Amino acid sequence: MSPFTGSASRTERWRHLRLTVDDGVATITLARPEKLNALTFGAYADLRDLLAELSRERAVRALVLGGEGRGFCSGGDVDEIIGATLSMDTAQLLDFNRMTGQTVRALRECPFPVIAAVHGVAAGAGAVLALAADFRVADPTARFAFLFTRVGLSGGDMGAAYLLPRVVGLGHATRLLMLGDPVGAAEAERIGLISELTEEGAADTRAAALARRLAEGPALAHAQTKALLTAELDMPLAASVEMDAATQALLMHGEDYAEFHAAFTEKRPAKWRGR
Repeated sequence: MSPFTGSASRTERWRHLRLTVDDGVATITLARPEKLNALTFGAYADLRDLLAELSRERAVRALVLGGEGRGFCSGGDVDEIIGATLSMDTAQLLDFNRMTGQTVRALRECPFPVIAAVHGVAAGAGAVLALAADFRVADPTARFAFLFTRVGLSGGDMGAAYLLPRVVGLGHATRLLMLGDPVGAAEAERIGLISELTEEGAADTRAAALARRLAEGPALAHAQTKALLTAELDMPLAASVEMDAATQALLMHGEDYAEFHAAFTEKRPAKWRGR
């Protein structure tokens, strides 16, 4: 995402989310606990726009996405979204579905690693938001369910048919997207959907610790690694190694690369600056 912006000022208050930023670590909390953090039209748009703002500012070096209350996110609100879409025309429906996809793209394209802290339910769109993160830290109460076929829609929603096979493989992705059956934490870890399984109630703490570790590291190297992981999914090997070579040549002119050598020579910890 480009750091260049127009005349609009930074948004200070988000109606559908809670945001904190502490020394380079941002925490976004989905905050409708009475509805298991079900998403509304506004919640999607707020998350999309907030990620764009944080990306432009370049002050965030890692982000934790979590949910308040008993679960991570139960997906789209049945009344406020599913009920409303029944009266929309095709153009309006296309606008809505493009917006949800833009939210997933924002998670994948922001220049900092995203850690989803998952407890309880991550269903429908909530499962895809977790899937779009770079890391998924979950406790034993976590359960994932890609429910789209259960409501008569394609399982390939919001980029799920693109992302899920690349995380768990085509066989598991076919089963999860076609059948919509819930997957508990133990199975999710077994098939690679979870990056780290914690003790019960510890997902937020462990996600925050991982975010702190990433934020204290070489931020530019992390950003470029994330960008290459996404870009090279659809590239032939020749194009991938050429992109890797160009990226490394640029980073070798960076301050962090020189700082590593100085720290190694002086036998001290590196002081990463993200440059």
